[in-house]
Amino acid sequence: MRRSVLCALSCAALSAALPVASAAAPQPGEASRVPFAARYQAVQHGGIVRAANSSAKGVKGTESANGGATIAYVDVDSDPNTYNSSRAELAVPDGARVAWARLYWGGNLRVGEQKPPEDNGRVLIAEPGGQYKALLADTLIGHRTADGADAFQASADVTELARSSRSGQWTVAQVNVAMGRSAVGGWGGWTLVAAYEKESEPLRRIAVWDGFETVGPRTGELRVPLDGNGYDKASDGRLGVIAYDGDRGTPGDYLAVETSRRKSTRLSDSANSVDDVMNSSITEFGTGRTVRFPDGTNTMGYDSDVFDLRGALRDGADRVHVRLGGRKDTVWLGALFLQADVRR
Repeated sequence: MRRSVLCALSCAALSAALPVASAAAPQPGEASRVPFAARYQAVQHGGIVRAANSSAKGVKGTESANGGATIAYVDVDSDPNTYNSSRAELAVPDGARVAWARLYWGGNLRVGEQKPPEDNGRVLIAEPGGQYKALLADTLIGHRTADGADAFQASADVTELARSSRSGQWTVAQVNVAMGRSAVGGWGGWTLVAAYEKESEPLRRIAVWDGFETVGPRTGELRVPLDGNGYDKASDGRLGVIAYDGDRGTPGDYLAVETSRRKSTRLSDSANSVDDVMNSSITEFGTGRTVRFPDGTNTMGYDSDVFDLRGALRDGADRVHVRLGGRKDTVWLGALFLQADVRR
């Protein structure tokens, strides 16, 4: 696996070098389908947290679904050399140590404009209080053109940067998303996922799986075996999902957790209905608990949600397998992450 590349540069200097760097820097390959596989697995005292935000927005801010809406960039920094940027807080508990961290980013390259795929594997990232650094994807990039969209997801390891950073808001810029208007719509965003260790917290299993798969009426259901271990009754747990082009208001998409051969529980909460679970939102247990800027409730086709698993684990479990599907909506799934207390 190629290691990610982080280089401290001023944003202006980096922007001037972008055309040359894009051609010269080594890039990982791309594939239209990247099967889901385990990225990180551990049993440790601690947990998993994430920061996330959208890189695109509706021009009027009143659209419900991103399909057919006019999409513009989110750009919150004061740097004239970036065309999109957004911020969010990674809430690592005090006294904890980051054991592993990875940034996922992606979007649609074809809306009113067509973005070049050569820039899929590069973004700018700034830790709290820090300057922008160039980050290159270090693993296979998912990139598929289908159904009127030109969608991608890339990712890179940022463990050392997250481990050495102070608390606060992270900024990610230059996600390769397009603006304009199309029947499919535009979307894009990023999620920083971090596993941490803290001795005073319960012993937990942590699993992160990623890939790039399309689910929907044409492709059928996707099933991911996140964990094959057993859990006691009433275990505490949470499940995170990163997905693209979940249209708000289009019913039929579902997220289910299999805890045994006979039991499957469809997940939902106050912000994500059981029949429209991928609905352009960034939530945790049904609320916008994370601090981010901007913090709009409709993220126009980008989902980064964390669901409470206590209902699914109420009767215990001998595994945690995830199923995602949809009768009407086509969704591009990028990553799943699990935290659950181990058997006592």
